[in-house]
Amino acid sequence: MNLRIYTDGGSRGNPGPAASGAVLKELDEDGNERELERTGKFLGETTNNQAEYTAIIIGLTRAKELGAEIVEVVMDSELAVKQLNGEYKVKNRGIAERFLEIYHLRPAFRRVTFRHVKRAFNKEADAVVNEVLDRESK
Repeated sequence: MNLRIYTDGGSRGNPGPAASGAVLKELDEDGNERELERTGKFLGETTNNQAEYTAIIIGLTRAKELGAEIVEVVMDSELAVKQLNGEYKVKNRGIAERFLEIYHLRPAFRRVTFRHVKRAFNKEADAVVNEVLDRESK
């Protein structure tokens, strides 16, 4: 199974109340997407970067449970993409811990790639984050 996972994380304030979201889509042989599920998680008080990394972990964990072989993770966090692709070093200790979680999930798949998109192309994952934050803020 080939999956494309759109991920996003956000905090209202930095740090502040935060959530992570992932939208998992199965890809057919022509590259067409079919949504499998949306998942989100309230994180409590943390930073935006922590929320971004947690979203990736949520998405990859679920992809592993579904038996995916090839996974493309798409997100609007250029920092996370560059760190995960080895272009930037991870200097923050908390992010380094999340980075290692992702590193240890990677062998579960034949191939994992990380791609940056502009925020306008990641609206579904952003919507999941905001739904969770709105629900938890009441």
